[in-house]
Amino acid sequence: MIITDLKTHVLAAPLEQPFSFSQGWVHQRTAMLVEIHTDDGLVGWGECINHGLQPPQVAQAMVEHALKPLVIGRSIFDREVLWETMYNHTRPYGQKGAALFGIAAIDIALWDLAGKALGQPIHRLMGGAFRTAIRPYATGFYRREGGKYPEEVVEEALRHQANGYRAMKLKTGFGIEADIRDMRAVREAVGDDIALMMDANCAYSVPAARRILMELEETRVHLFEEPLSPENRHGYRELKGISRTWIAAGENEYTKIGYRDLISEGVLDVIQPDLGAAGGLTECQKIAAMAQAWHVPLIPHVWGTGIGLAAAVQFIATLPPQPLSLTPDEPMLEYDQSAHPFRQELIGGEFQLNANGCVEVLDKPGLGIEIDRSIIDHYTIR
Repeated sequence: MIITDLKTHVLAAPLEQPFSFSQGWVHQRTAMLVEIHTDDGLVGWGECINHGLQPPQVAQAMVEHALKPLVIGRSIFDREVLWETMYNHTRPYGQKGAALFGIAAIDIALWDLAGKALGQPIHRLMGGAFRTAIRPYATGFYRREGGKYPEEVVEEALRHQANGYRAMKLKTGFGIEADIRDMRAVREAVGDDIALMMDANCAYSVPAARRILMELEETRVHLFEEPLSPENRHGYRELKGISRTWIAAGENEYTKIGYRDLISEGVLDVIQPDLGAAGGLTECQKIAAMAQAWHVPLIPHVWGTGIGLAAAVQFIATLPPQPLSLTPDEPMLEYDQSAHPFRQELIGGEFQLNANGCVEVLDKPGLGIEIDRSIIDHYTIR
């Protein structure tokens, strides 16, 4: 099971209608995929995160020039050794950011290969599944030019509710008063049985975020994601515990080293590592172990194509409830519902909600998905 080749694919698709979040306008959806081949004909797939404003070629260059030479000729089962080798090689210039994106994509592909080689799903290789179905929450509620608010966020919320979602996360960070208005309007529209969350993408200062939390106390916001910049750890500690709303972050943190301090310092109520950023399945398994030791819930951040979604489903299946109980608070799956021309098409449309409003954990080898190469050919940047 020796690695004989590694290929990268950069995909992009313009959006018919660009949308915005608190940091800017998204005009296209992109992806950087890794395809690894072995001497016995197996192919494994991985993906790194591609933020809305992130050029995918940056991570691609990291893989092609820094990481690929380190994995060619190695066994697909040397995941731990390869992870540490890649990290140590790029440590002087890549302890966070693009180097970790590349490592993550390669690592996910190696797990996919291991599962295919052994005929087992990734969750079984990681120790088994605590659950066979996962409750998703709908992510969306981006702004469009000329949109009317709060009417459009209310309409979207009702659509997700009608489609079976029992939890949803609104993009916020568009101003204190606008955020308060939108959250109140959606709560009134969907009722009290829907878990409402908000994500400001680092838009606020501590005083501004504190005001939002206090004003929305009666709106019962389940979770407030990234109210502050990731560097403002003391600010997160100030916000934590001032209201009933959980404070969450983590998509901009990396590796067990970064999460060691985030967890041990008691900065957050919930951590949100992204498999395609924090270091892949190998590293996120260690982050999850630390979180369990410190009794901190983990809900992964997910943003990308069906490959990243499939990896997240396999990973979440392995997370123990915290704490174990008869009716535990189970980890959820972030399910992006914003415009994406090839998210589902790339993997043939997997991961529909079942009759109970859950996403089922695939039991097929590896990631459990089949890649449609025609989609790669169509959207590849040349």
